[in-house]
Amino acid sequence: MKLATQDKPFLPESIEGKLSVIKEMGFDAFEIDGALLVNKFDEVAAAVQKTGVPVSGICGGYKGWIGDFDEGRRAQAISDIKEILVHASKIGAKGIVVPAAWGMFSLRLPPMVPPRSAEQDRVVLLDSLRQLNETAQATDTYIYLEPLNRYEDHMINTLETAAGLIKEGQLSNVKLTADFFHMNIEEKNIANSIIQYKELIGHVHLADSHRYQPGDGHMDFVSGFAALKSIGYDGYMAFECRVLGDDPAEEYKKSVQFIKACVGSVR
Repeated sequence: MKLATQDKPFLPESIEGKLSVIKEMGFDAFEIDGALLVNKFDEVAAAVQKTGVPVSGICGGYKGWIGDFDEGRRAQAISDIKEILVHASKIGAKGIVVPAAWGMFSLRLPPMVPPRSAEQDRVVLLDSLRQLNETAQATDTYIYLEPLNRYEDHMINTLETAAGLIKEGQLSNVKLTADFFHMNIEEKNIANSIIQYKELIGHVHLADSHRYQPGDGHMDFVSGFAALKSIGYDGYMAFECRVLGDDPAEEYKKSVQFIKACVGSVR
């Protein structure tokens, strides 16, 4: 299992600088924002070549959501993601993390009654994913469908729900993102869920129980990593977290070492 990180405020402004620093911190790759990849592709490609640090995948950087209530914004999301996938294929990145939506609606917060039924949500998501699956097939990339917790999204909260959509749509190039923060809220047992959906897990996100850097909260990473090892997962685990501490860069380095120690403890 290899480690990647998303961008952080304490990283240098230049892309080459970002890649150089994350390499020094102990990361193996960079999970880039999709807009940065598209708008500064030549700079990204040059930085990857010079530093030897690959872009492992993409998270964000597009407008709208694949499950958007507004059809115009949904179409925009699909179009943007397709463009990102084309650029991803040119640089060797294998896929983009895609939730149904983020912060659009929650069944756990007022008004609690969404403008669409659950069946309508399903139809919309399958339509979006089928369109994206075609581009992913053509570019040899993947959509990493990400369940979010119940307070951030109402459509896909568990690996089970996401896996059901993938199977129903027969989506060859859609896989699951197993996000430890969201799973800590929504899955009964993280390790068991990883094992149950082992054939579909294509990507992993890491954050501690409070959404900050791993090692600062009370998440049991070891059992989850043991499950990932048991299913033969050899992809990237990308840090997706905020960073606490007076010296965020130093705390982030400590977090990398903490995760490496957790991985090393798995037998």
